[in-house]
Amino acid sequence: MSIIGARLGVDIGGTFTDVVLEQAGHRWSTKVLTTYSAPEDAIIEGMQQVCAKSSIPVSAIGQIIHGTTLATNALIERRGAKTALITTEGFRDVIEMRTESRFEQYDLNLTLPEPLLPRNRRYTVKERMDARGRVLIPLERAAIEELADELREAGYESIAVGLLHSYVNDAHERLILDVLTERLPGAMVSLSSEVSPQMREYERFNTTIANAYIKPLMKSYLVRLKGRLAAAGAACPIFLMHSGGGIISLESASEFPVRLVESGPAGGAVFAADIAARHGLQKVLSFDMGGTTAKICLIKNYTPKTARVFEVARTYRFKKGSGMPISIPVIDMVEIGAGGGSLAHVDSMNQIRVGPESAGSEPGPACYGHGGERPAVTDADVILGKIDPQNFAAGTIPLFADRSAAALEREIGGKLGMDAQESAWGVAEVVDENMANAARVHAVENGEDLSEYTMIAFGGAAPLHAGRLCEKLGIARCLVPPGAGVGSAIGFLRAPFSFEANRTLFMRLAQFDTSRVTKLFDEMEEEATRVVRSCGWAGEIRAEYKIYMRYAGQGWEIPVTLTLEEARAADPAVILQRFEHEYANLFGRTVKGLAAEITVWSVNAHTPQAAITPVAPVSEMREAQAEDRRSVFDAGLGRRVEAEAHSRTSLTAGSRINGPGIVTEDETTIVLPSTRFAVTLNDGCIDIRLIEAATASVAVRKEPAHV
Repeated sequence: MSIIGARLGVDIGGTFTDVVLEQAGHRWSTKVLTTYSAPEDAIIEGMQQVCAKSSIPVSAIGQIIHGTTLATNALIERRGAKTALITTEGFRDVIEMRTESRFEQYDLNLTLPEPLLPRNRRYTVKERMDARGRVLIPLERAAIEELADELREAGYESIAVGLLHSYVNDAHERLILDVLTERLPGAMVSLSSEVSPQMREYERFNTTIANAYIKPLMKSYLVRLKGRLAAAGAACPIFLMHSGGGIISLESASEFPVRLVESGPAGGAVFAADIAARHGLQKVLSFDMGGTTAKICLIKNYTPKTARVFEVARTYRFKKGSGMPISIPVIDMVEIGAGGGSLAHVDSMNQIRVGPESAGSEPGPACYGHGGERPAVTDADVILGKIDPQNFAAGTIPLFADRSAAALEREIGGKLGMDAQESAWGVAEVVDENMANAARVHAVENGEDLSEYTMIAFGGAAPLHAGRLCEKLGIARCLVPPGAGVGSAIGFLRAPFSFEANRTLFMRLAQFDTSRVTKLFDEMEEEATRVVRSCGWAGEIRAEYKIYMRYAGQGWEIPVTLTLEEARAADPAVILQRFEHEYANLFGRTVKGLAAEITVWSVNAHTPQAAITPVAPVSEMREAQAEDRRSVFDAGLGRRVEAEAHSRTSLTAGSRINGPGIVTEDETTIVLPSTRFAVTLNDGCIDIRLIEAATASVAVRKEPAHV
């Protein structure tokens, strides 16, 4: 076999590190426990495992694409560099004052999250720009030099610079950079005009501080990783998955590590979008459940929904507004602490609670036998029969069901008067309802009806819970693709090189300046294209244009996508028409008599996607012969049932399994409830459908052998 074009995808999760090797249409994968103290150790181990499986030498790998939760974890755990903020006099406390909104209105004891930097690490300079970028108070170089000496004495590793209205005029931030480079040559500096050149000080300052806070950590890790991989024989280019669903160079990632905060989940959304395109699914709910978190994303017309602001490190029951806002291009998804390692407990109201605390890989759930004493979702799945303790992770990680039972009885059953199985049922139902509720809220916020959607489930734990989640959400169809257990890492290998440039330029349509808009689009396209070219790409680069608009007096904007022709023409009448169309789609009507205005402009440069080959429908179905039978708890029925057990490798196209059923593979297990049946499709996807819906569909089409 030729070994030209081997590519490696690596996803570091909170519990497992997933590694996928692809070459000439063939794929090999593995999962290894994440090594927290040195994450690169797990990468090297996983790389060597897949190379051994494939008989491809490490030296033949031509490209490595990496996504990681390290940046997110550093923000959540507050273990970044010693960082200072320099801001405009009078705006020192912006990140502490927040937006003054109460994310839990009726909690009289509400405690707001602590800002990333305490007040004694926030410094001010006397300067001022107005909203049009005109200098009101000039910045004196001598004042910066005096402050730089103070910062040097304090021993700061990294410095964030966020001045008022610097997104319009960055001259003062550039002057500060010049002085800091001269006086503090060892410190890293992040400018808000580079990291997030958008309006709204709270979001912009937070984003810049977050970038500065994790920059030394990420830069050190990426340099170390490159050296370790080269020493292991993989002296090839390394790229990073960014939160917007594309790939950037190692150098760009080192400068703007805040763009990596949602890199792993973004890879999962890209993976689901690729599957949706191959199956012609216009509306998809991406469900990614791993060892630490569950991620839910809406995908329409084969494109994940995107946003330009999201939150990390939510502190209050995953409540919107209780986290740290990050203002960067990102795939819009809901992320909750509901993974296989999420820990369960009984609260003061005698209610079962699951997450957000996770057992991770160290010590892991109780069944791992590594010292974990508290029950996790994986322990519940073992007791309910969803996981075979002898064949977990292809038998590489032995599980101890007796320890799961003991932990559940001690922490749950002992407090609520239940045995191990009832405790496990309670834990599973709580975590499934948490995920279902998050999906419902996300759909309502976006004006979507989930009954019209198809679920695509992946991640090590998602196929275990997808069937029950579909029952709760009223979703009739779910696809579990091949490689579901390492879906995000596969998504990295499907992602384009891309970079999105954003700028704030406030403009009412009534005062629309066509020449200024054209110049702005050209500048942003050149910036975004330059970043893509830095990845070594010499081929075609395409650009997508987007603007964020609102009615005058409104507090937030909606995205409006423009075609290349519309962006080039910059016709305010056409832009207004596009805005009203999107507004009506989202809210059901437009608002007459109010002026429309644009606040943020965006250009996303990306490489073309490879042509998608549609998956041919299955022409004939036949009952699959069960290899074994297994006792599994069916939550919909509230009792244990005898389920058909199949290995995924034995299922050929057209194989049908009637629920209840189990399909096992090395990296995950598919649990089929009694209300569903499954068919293996031509590309290896397991197509799970509602029995009643399928029967009705067949009766209408009179094609019992066609799915």
